[in-house]
Amino acid sequence: MKREILMNTTAKETRVAILEDDVVVELMLDRPDATRMVGDIYLGRVEAVLPGIQAAFVDIGTEKAAFLHVSDVALEEEGDDGVETPPVEEEDAPAEGEAEEEGGGGGGRGRRPRHFPPIQDVVKKGQELLVQVSKEPISTKGPRVTAHISLPGRFLVYMPGSDHVGVSRKIDDREERARLRALAKEALPPNSGGVIVRTVGEELTRETFVRELKSLQDTWKQIQKKKARARAPAVVRREAKLVAGIIRDLFSQKVDALIVDRKEVYDDVRQYLEEVDPTLIERVRLYEEPTPLFDAYGLESAIQDAFQRRVNLPSGGYIVVEPTEALVSIDVNTGRYTGKKDPEKTILKTNLDAAREIARQVRLRDVGGIIVCDFIDMESKQNRERVLQELRTHLSRDRARTKAFQVSELGLIEMTRQRVRPSLYQTQTAPCPTCAGTGRIFTPETLVRRMERAVRRAAAEGKEKALMVRVHPDVALYILEDEPGFLRALDKQHRIQVVLRDDPLMQPDQFRVLAANGHQDLSSRYALG
Repeated sequence: MKREILMNTTAKETRVAILEDDVVVELMLDRPDATRMVGDIYLGRVEAVLPGIQAAFVDIGTEKAAFLHVSDVALEEEGDDGVETPPVEEEDAPAEGEAEEEGGGGGGRGRRPRHFPPIQDVVKKGQELLVQVSKEPISTKGPRVTAHISLPGRFLVYMPGSDHVGVSRKIDDREERARLRALAKEALPPNSGGVIVRTVGEELTRETFVRELKSLQDTWKQIQKKKARARAPAVVRREAKLVAGIIRDLFSQKVDALIVDRKEVYDDVRQYLEEVDPTLIERVRLYEEPTPLFDAYGLESAIQDAFQRRVNLPSGGYIVVEPTEALVSIDVNTGRYTGKKDPEKTILKTNLDAAREIARQVRLRDVGGIIVCDFIDMESKQNRERVLQELRTHLSRDRARTKAFQVSELGLIEMTRQRVRPSLYQTQTAPCPTCAGTGRIFTPETLVRRMERAVRRAAAEGKEKALMVRVHPDVALYILEDEPGFLRALDKQHRIQVVLRDDPLMQPDQFRVLAANGHQDLSSRYALG
């Protein structure tokens, strides 16, 4: 598969697009006013301990206190083998960058029941803790943090508080995994922490291992010194910026080209690669054409499509993506594609197309949490399995952890995708001031009926003989054209004269009720619904 990374950098924004076979599958953005927090290390102070949910809230200096679960601060209690084990990383609490996908070679770890001591036995209110952000604030929730610190490098992830030695699950070769594990255990000094060999660490030499381990250990010593001088809450270490993190975590021999459109970034990337992997320098290219980089690769329209509800499929069908507070629903439709003879084949082709596109869209939109996919119903169990396998195959390319479950009795495929930060939809858009994010507004007819009820309330109170009602011009036009007798009917029925005024500053589904002179706003009294 052809893989490329494109970097578009301006003074106010950096955009990184990952392409697979010339199709954009991931988009990351970095702006000065939108700080990326995942991976940052803080000295925090415990604000509250909540035994009922086995968690604590930690003040790290952010607007909302950080959430710390007991699994992110305590070791598991002794299991059947009498050995304490480090907690298994939560499915929704990864480290930054590719460290999200790294895992130890523990095989079945995490499948047995997990037991932790009571949170109140582990942390106390007012206690200072060194914590690392594992999940950014999303919606109304504050950041999630862990006390199990990890420091990602180019080839290793160093875990100073652990003795675990692991190898990335994405290194498939068993012999290479065994070699790397043996190398790590042999080269790692006793009681010096744990490590995970990353995907780009395949074919890692002992010399490179020792050099990077020393560098990461030096970083940890600097963090300890800064912690000793700091007063909570305080930032102790910031994670690498977007461009640096991408080069460190993603740019490897599996990437065919890294294309940069800014000379300063190009020079920095080459300088970094000269130190860590000179063989990759020839794959770095500086884009100097007058046409903007993303335009030249046709990415702008694809990025705009990531904000649309409807995404068309090559077969003529389409999917509809609907984010909600609890989950993201994705509906599959055949659209104009009707096939020729066999309806089952038509449906299968549409569903297979949809499975591929769904896997791409969740990556591109950076959707996390629970996702429910409503594929078109299929009679054949074999076809249902084909669609599920197609979805899983394409999800396997995702850096975020995903899991797709069996087709349910209702024909739905439920899946989860790890959520580290707000989705593209959440970071790049704001709720509509008119519909408040629902995507719907009241029709003019509905609004007129609400106005009618407001006048009835005023008549029942008996204090007003005349009212002025301000509405959007579209609503005023509806009344004049579709209900021309509306105002006369109100006067005749309720003995209140209503003067209508169009106001372009009003929202299409709002109206204001005022006293006849237009100065006193009576909406809170009469316009109740």
